[in-house]
Amino acid sequence: MFRLLAVFFLFGVFAASAELQREYILVSGGPSLQEWEKFKAEPHDRWWGNFIRAARVRIQEIQTKAGPSANITWLVHKPSYARRAARQDQQDLLANILSVRDKYGVNLVWFTEGDEVIDYLNSGQPRDRIKIADFEYYGHSNRACWMFDYSNEIDSGSKSWIHENDLGRVRRDIFTRDVFIKSWSCHTAESMSKKWKKATGKRMIGAVGKTDYSNGHLRNWTPGLSAGSRWGG
Repeated sequence: MFRLLAVFFLFGVFAASAELQREYILVSGGPSLQEWEKFKAEPHDRWWGNFIRAARVRIQEIQTKAGPSANITWLVHKPSYARRAARQDQQDLLANILSVRDKYGVNLVWFTEGDEVIDYLNSGQPRDRIKIADFEYYGHSNRACWMFDYSNEIDSGSKSWIHENDLGRVRRDIFTRDVFIKSWSCHTAESMSKKWKKATGKRMIGAVGKTDYSNGHLRNWTPGLSAGSRWGG
């Protein structure tokens, strides 16, 4: 009887440990181009690395808290950085991003379309064993849509996105109970956060109003809020 109980106990411990595997997922959208932005009253993305440096700092924070071997996946919108490199900055931005991957040992996943982000959330890892403990987005958005290439290929528009009406495709069983979800982008909590909660059952913190990536060095590169804005969701 003792041996039987011991077997059940060890099986339970193994099952519990399998369920506790956690993945941290960060998404970096792409920067705009100054050829579209330079005539605006408030041009976006004078610096190419707004959404990269913020994610890099968050990677460091996660590794400090969860350990250097934390399972971190970083999704980056590749076409935007390739286009920005060729048409504006004249430097190998993709190599710069790869250097962050190599320095911190994270899993870098390039993507082009928003569908690829949803697909990774749902099945990028065996979700019966590896649950998402953290999901954060750095990039452009409006109240109903993450725009991964805003003002990068076309002026003030996007060809790569996730709309709030797409969120019903995100599986509800892929997250840990204590998952932390935050959109570090403009206006998310005005509509998209509500649709996210309805679709997934999980809260997503977002901005009511605009986020601010300017003068990031004064905030350890963590995005702030524009005047009159607040976090909600």
